[in-house]
Amino acid sequence: MAGEVSAERLLRAAGEACESQLRTWVNRLGGSAGQVAAYQFGWSGEGAGRGGKFVRAALTLACAGAVGGDRRRAVPAAAAVEVVHNLSLLYDDVLDGDTVRRHREAAWRVFGPSAAARSADGLLLTVLDVLVDGDQSGDQDGAGDGVGREASAALLTTLVDLAVGESLDLVFERRDRVGPDECLEMVAAKTASLFSCACRLGALYGGAGPEAVAGWAAFGHDLGMAFQLVDDLLGIWGDPAVTGKPVFNDLCRRKLSVPVVAALESGTADGDRLAEEYRRAAAGEAVDPAGLALLVERAGGRRWTEARAAGHAAAARDRLGALTGDPVAAAELAALAGLITDREH
Repeated sequence: MAGEVSAERLLRAAGEACESQLRTWVNRLGGSAGQVAAYQFGWSGEGAGRGGKFVRAALTLACAGAVGGDRRRAVPAAAAVEVVHNLSLLYDDVLDGDTVRRHREAAWRVFGPSAAARSADGLLLTVLDVLVDGDQSGDQDGAGDGVGREASAALLTTLVDLAVGESLDLVFERRDRVGPDECLEMVAAKTASLFSCACRLGALYGGAGPEAVAGWAAFGHDLGMAFQLVDDLLGIWGDPAVTGKPVFNDLCRRKLSVPVVAALESGTADGDRLAEEYRRAAAGEAVDPAGLALLVERAGGRRWTEARAAGHAAAARDRLGALTGDPVAAAELAALAGLITDREH
């Protein structure tokens, strides 16, 4: 059954389900904040149409179905997760100085860093207000049963985690060495927290009880960890045509991503040489990013990261088998998990 499910179809369906809600929220922002948001979602500007893939929204809707709920009820939550994802990207690109996002100029490069940050702030306030309003209005989507308030609380917790993860990432850029456990803690906060929240909200809006909701959140955590570990591999060895970012992007920025940290802490001669090359780069000397990538690989950083990603992917699959007996829902979530964890690198 799983092989018959198209992950791409699930992503398209999630995007179509969420678009009306997203456009309503962006229109509510108006002004420059709305313009930035419309660009970020891929609706305007040069290269329009290059929006997000709706991976997290698709997970929310699939989890709602997996617990026996009406997926339509979870659409506001799925859209909210996509808003949080995109506002986090707006902030990240400003803070990291990344100039390319989704194969085109990052929003801050087009509108300026202040406008991008203000748009992110506006999106945040809008999405939290709407979910709580759903409880108060008692409409079909909001359900009027306290679910919106619980969802808003979960999103707020996730936003705190995202901020902590981003802060750690910036702190690490000013350090020569970072331990693997520290690096994985940053990954859990900066990336896995939102995947966990997406699955939590899906189960919540699907009507699951507290224990099941927690189980789905753990499933999302493992998916998020695998996603970021694979993303770190792509940041060094990925195809720019696929990633939408320059080749060796993370190495050119002297980023302490997971493969680099694993290599630096490997205790090998190649790891020591990599540390020296990173120190030279920090001092402003020119270094060869292809040579750095080779050192990371020789020191075992690539292999270590691949093993960790595979472990989290396997854990997610194991959790999925225990969480739902619905073969259709299981096949859909397995297809999405495969899309997330099996990307080429």
